[in-house]
This record gives sequence, structure tokens and C-alpha cells, in this order.
Amino acid sequence: MTGVPAVQALFARRPADVERLFFDERRAPLLSEACAAMARARRPYRLVKAEELGRIAGTVLHGGVVAVARPLPVPLFDPQAAKDWRGPLLMLDGVGNPHNLGAIVRTAAFFGLGRLVLSDHAGQAGPSEAAYRVAEGGFEAVSLYRARGFAAQIRRLRASHRVIGTALERGRPLDPATLAAGADGRPVALVLGNEEEGLPRATLEACEEIGYIPGTGAVQSLNVAATAAILIHAATRAGM
Repeated sequence: MTGVPAVQALFARRPADVERLFFDERRAPLLSEACAAMARARRPYRLVKAEELGRIAGTVLHGGVVAVARPLPVPLFDPQAAKDWRGPLLMLDGVGNPHNLGAIVRTAAFFGLGRLVLSDHAGQAGPSEAAYRVAEGGFEAVSLYRARGFAAQIRRLRASHRVIGTALERGRPLDPATLAAGADGRPVALVLGNEEEGLPRATLEACEEIGYIPGTGAVQSLNVAATAAILIHAATRAGM
């Protein structure tokens, strides 16, 4: 894991999972608490030169710090268990760019959306160094789940959630009013698809509704991370 915000969030949430810590001279003043935690746990940490830090990280985009930690588990999604979840839910089916995933996780954490479901789509990005770096610590505040047989799981989820798929100018406009819980009290579950191809047909057919974000038409669509940010904001506002 790289980047000061991500590493600080890691130490704040699960310091026992950190196995090694490396940092450069610029970041040392920001990591005194992390170093103290490593010293108490008797685990290695040290200041290194930028060139060595790049070799350890495998990239120059390390932000001056690298933490080697046990990965967070990604349990299987269970629609039955989701019946007890409160608030809106975000689901991704084929979002393949790890930077987009990281940006979406960061937005979810910012607005307090505590869960994110990833599909078993072959192109779906999962937690990775790039995603963690972009998320700026968001992965420590958002629980990820992996759904097998995504379309079938969506159909089961409809018993407890109002499942809305997203598409270009199909269905009805999505805003806080349309994303509010209905008379039956079911919270919304929003499903976003691949950056280029959108949602697979089977997923669209499994959704209860289809919706879109209305725009001016000056450009065809938004980046999926921008779409997620708008919808997360609207959905969380709808629940206020």
C-alpha cells in the first residue's frame, strides 16, 4: 500500500495487519505514530532513499511511503444477509479500471456508504495497489463483497432492495427524489457497469428499474467514477 492518506488510514483501522513499513525523508514527520506502532509490535520499519522506495513499491507513484500489509478479505455477497443492511448500496458489474474503482471507493467512504458489491464479471477490477492509492484510505472504511452469478443475485436482492441499473438515457432520471426509499421501505441498490460497454444485458434484465443522470447533451456520458459520485451523493441525501 502506498501514499500517506492510505497508510495512515491503514494504521488507524488495522495496525496489526501491517508487516513492514518503508518511507523517505520527506514523509518521516508524518509517520511518527505509525513508526511507534511498528516499534511496539516489533516489526520492521525504516527510512530509505527514493530510489529504493520505488523498487520496493514497483512504481514511482508511491507518495513517499510503502506499507506491506495483509490484504482485506472480500467475502461472498449474500442477498439474504443484505436484508439486514440499512441505507443505499452500490454494485459494480465490469468496472475494469482500478483507478475508477479506487475513486468510487473514496467517494463511498466520503459520503458514508459502507458497502460495495463487485460482480464476477471477467473484467471487474478488484482491490489492487493502484486502487488503494487512488482511494486515499477509503478501502479501510468501505466493506467489499464479491457476488457470484451476478444477475441471479440481483434478482434475489430485490426482496430487500429496490435495484436500479444505470444506462445512457434509458428509464427515468435519477435524483434524490427518485432514489428515496419507496412506500415499502426498501433502500435503493444502484448498479453501474463497464466503462465502455455499460451493463450486460442479463444484468439490465435482472434490475427492477433502469435510470440515468440527465445532462445537457454536450457530451454523451460521464466517467463511471463521476457517475458513481453523483449517484452516491443523491442516494445518501435521499436517506436524510
